[in-house]
Amino acid sequence: MRKQYIAGALLAGTALAGSAIASDWGSFDGVTVEAKLIGGQQYEALYGRIAEWEAATGATVDIISKKSHFEIDKEIKSDMAAGTTDWCVGSNHSSFAPQYEGLYIDLNGMVPEDTIAEFVPGNIKASTVDGALLMLPRAQFDVSVLYYLKSNYEDADKAAAFKAEYGYDLAVPETWEQVRDQAIFFADPPNFYGTQYAGKDEAIVGRFYEMVVAEGGSYLDEEKKPVFNSEAGQRALQWFVDLYAAKAVPAGTTSYVWDDLGQGFASGTVALNLDWPGWAGFFNDPESSKAAGNVGVAIQPMGSVTRTGWSGHHGFSVTSDCPNKEAAVSLVTFLTSEDSQLAESAGGSLPTRTAVWKANVEAAQNGDDPYRAEALAAFAAGAEYAFAVPPIPEWGETTNIVFPELQAAIVGDKTVQQALDDAAEAVDELMRESGYY
Repeated sequence: MRKQYIAGALLAGTALAGSAIASDWGSFDGVTVEAKLIGGQQYEALYGRIAEWEAATGATVDIISKKSHFEIDKEIKSDMAAGTTDWCVGSNHSSFAPQYEGLYIDLNGMVPEDTIAEFVPGNIKASTVDGALLMLPRAQFDVSVLYYLKSNYEDADKAAAFKAEYGYDLAVPETWEQVRDQAIFFADPPNFYGTQYAGKDEAIVGRFYEMVVAEGGSYLDEEKKPVFNSEAGQRALQWFVDLYAAKAVPAGTTSYVWDDLGQGFASGTVALNLDWPGWAGFFNDPESSKAAGNVGVAIQPMGSVTRTGWSGHHGFSVTSDCPNKEAAVSLVTFLTSEDSQLAESAGGSLPTRTAVWKANVEAAQNGDDPYRAEALAAFAAGAEYAFAVPPIPEWGETTNIVFPELQAAIVGDKTVQQALDDAAEAVDELMRESGYY
């Protein structure tokens, strides 16, 4: 199925990609560009294209680190503290970019204006901090939707049992309350689980943040004071607590981040999974997923007020200490080019170039791949509810404070209210020390 995506997208995009294929990326014979990149199965197809850039330019790319973004973030901050930032290309993200003051160059002036204009304006805006374009967006615009195993909704016995227990018809959930009901109903631990969630680092705080918003609350107010220890915050955190207490999620969920979730759903042992676009092709590829052929995709569910929609996008940046910035900028431009984005988005991720987005939609509409069309429709609808994290350098630091408190409530070491109050008190101290009020 994933091969069908690639073929369809590339055929649809042949005309627009032709100029990109023929682009002159420069000549950098003997140059080595050191890179620190986010790792994960969904990123490998793009990295496989690096050999094409090397062949075209004569340069060599040395990937000196490949880790989850959370680990890369820690490593980069360690490099900044130690003054060892003379590597050249780094994976970046709109949620992380404001933290790296002075690390990356302004790509305005280094990248042609007409190239920058080919990206979705909103993604360029989110890649810009204090007027500096700190990264070029890759085909990884993220907003999560609901993946589900279709067979659970095609079983008459399950439907009858569910209605008898919960009083309403079993159907793909429209609300997070319904997700909780169904996850508990479907769960048969340790063999099968109703759902799962990322349980540590920024991952769980981001999920909590979007649930708070969906419940009508906020993470920080206009003065940057923490306000997540509200009724909306209590309802949001209680959702995580209830699922853990009911054993509807794997016992190890408090240590999960994105790769764990992707592999979990692909194992065919998880009924409902809120996840990112980049996994769409992986989940329905029989070579990588036991769920292939049984995967449905729907818009993310509603909270009490709106749908969840934590959003951001990945990109590539060039360090200020890079010894050959021209080569590094060439590599970054190549990795975010039209044909790179066509190839990467063929696996399900959402592109950040306008022409590539149009090509993917046309391929889905004109092709014979209903799953691809279903996934694109879900993500297009889900993107309408997208919202970013607070654009402050302290976002990441707040998540380091908040996630252990969320974990404490989930495993029962603290009450929901106590965990949120303790987290809010510590974040309040941070915001005061940072001079916001």
